Amino acid sequence: MTKIRTRYAPSPTGRMHVGNLRTALYAYLIAKHDGGDFLLRIEDTDQERFVEGATEIIYRTLEKTGLVHDEGPDKDGGVGPYVQSERHAAGIYLEYAKKLIDKGEAYYCFCTQERLNSLRTVVNGEEIMVYDKHCLHLSKEEIEANLAAGIPYVIRQNNPREGSTTFHDDIYGDITVDNSELDDMVLIKSDGYPTYNFANVVDDHLMGITHVVRGNEYLSSSPKYNRLYDAFGWEVPVYVHCPLITNEEHKKLSKRSGHASYEDLIEQGFVSEAVVNYVALLGWSPEENREIYSLQELIQVFDYHNLSKSPAVFDVTKLKWMNGEYLKAMDFDKFYEMAEPYIREVIKKELDLRKIAAMVKTRIEVFPDIAGHIDFFQELPEYDAAMYTHKKMKSTADSSLQVLTDVLPILEAQEDFSNDALYGVLSKYVEEKGVKTGFVMWPIRTAVSGKQMTPAGATEIMEVLGKEESLARLKKGIEKLSQDKM
Repeated sequence: MTKIRTRYAPSPTGRMHVGNLRTALYAYLIAKHDGGDFLLRIEDTDQERFVEGATEIIYRTLEKTGLVHDEGPDKDGGVGPYVQSERHAAGIYLEYAKKLIDKGEAYYCFCTQERLNSLRTVVNGEEIMVYDKHCLHLSKEEIEANLAAGIPYVIRQNNPREGSTTFHDDIYGDITVDNSELDDMVLIKSDGYPTYNFANVVDDHLMGITHVVRGNEYLSSSPKYNRLYDAFGWEVPVYVHCPLITNEEHKKLSKRSGHASYEDLIEQGFVSEAVVNYVALLGWSPEENREIYSLQELIQVFDYHNLSKSPAVFDVTKLKWMNGEYLKAMDFDKFYEMAEPYIREVIKKELDLRKIAAMVKTRIEVFPDIAGHIDFFQELPEYDAAMYTHKKMKSTADSSLQVLTDVLPILEAQEDFSNDALYGVLSKYVEEKGVKTGFVMWPIRTAVSGKQMTPAGATEIMEVLGKEESLARLKKGIEKLSQDKM
């Protein structure tokens, strides 16, 4: 059995789009599921779209997501170079284009842009240009004369106009197109660089790629790829076309959406493992009824035959839920390391930040959620005295004022302000009064936080705030209730 070899072949044009991350992930999983090789190839022949520093983003993203490549520009596996511009400089593409010319499967085209523009027509409101094979009929002498004169040229694929071409995709099955729909696409551009389509075929063959993973927007190009493989006499790889990823409005996920790239998501407080897990499920369904998978578990269960043909909706709400599950399960030291910068943005006082982190760990979905849970530690917010009234706790403004007035001297006399000690002394008060714990803790928590919802109980909050600040806030609560009563 042939060893499976897949590749991720990004263009260095900026941040890694979610769709590109999914392509890389699926290619990685297909290879690793069967003990194969995962290659990285940098496709930088489109010099106009090249973005400085984008190659480093590719390396960094693959490293952080755990998609470690077996071969690439930094790991030579014997089929390099792994950067297309370097392969172009080595003359690989022109060499193979000339082999097709010798076979009659490609030809030189010297047509000017003016002549090409004259071939444009409008079909269904869309302007298209179908080349008319004008230069296919040039004599050998004419071609040599043009080359000698330095006339600019491209090299075109010579596709038949009659009959049909069928190709097989492992998701979409057999797809047949009329050859009349196949334009004689450019293989080598006038600047000498290969087109994306041609370089892909040559590189995939020379690198021994067995499975090609890409978006289904390339389905229409596949017959042209197949004709190139057939023209060379090469074996066609297995095609795996992934469904489109859309936003909640069922429109193609674009950069303007704010969460279209891996780095966007990380900046928004998502963790890498959750992003990878979620992206794996965008168009693929596991056979078992579960959604949380580590990368190693995905390798074991991934079967690309279970990919969907229907577009996958990028649901931010679901991703947030999944991210929250990862945060809950995360080792605390790792969580604190990641959460600390978000906490320090809010808390400028000398407080126990680890205890604050522990309070929010199971309550947030993404790291920026932290601020809304802990801002009261920095400063007591303005709040309405009506918050002291709680039907479930049977608390009223009057009863709350009584509780705060009673517990203030108890807490003033309390030296040990640890959570356990505070809970112990307040539980004793609860017992003496013969009331429920919530009846006492509700007004205290309201006074020390100024919020209806907090990440922890009254005594935990007071432990972090410390004695001086806690007492000051209790006095302010008494003052607020007293004024409200007047």
